[in-house]
Amino acid sequence: MTSPEENEKSPLPKSEADWKAKLTPEQYHVLREKGTERAFTGAYWNSNEPGIYRCAGCGEKLFTSMSKFHSGCGWPSFTDPADNSGVAEATDRTHGMVRMEVTCSKCGGHLGHVFDDGPAPTHKRYCINSVSMVFQKEKK
Repeated sequence: MTSPEENEKSPLPKSEADWKAKLTPEQYHVLREKGTERAFTGAYWNSNEPGIYRCAGCGEKLFTSMSKFHSGCGWPSFTDPADNSGVAEATDRTHGMVRMEVTCSKCGGHLGHVFDDGPAPTHKRYCINSVSMVFQKEKK
């Protein structure tokens, strides 16, 4: 897997075979096949370190630790994206539910879902798969 800095500079894979070569099997399943990691198993669900969460597929800046909160759902939760241009939202009608899917606006990778049950002031809970992100520690 490449670092966030390398991802920002390298071109996006052009085919699904290229994506499979770039990502781990679990990253591929979540980012490209819209899968979900099991709750309470991801690297970042309980993390408190300051820094930036970037897309594991392309390095796009998605969320910061400043908007992260503990929702108790088992996945990293954020009140808002780092920059509204980094994520996209679309209606997801799979599994007999209607939810808002969150994807990376740069590579289209599936990140998770957003719900309207978060804390003030946004009342949003961006429920994101750890495996869909890489963490970049804040430099001191």
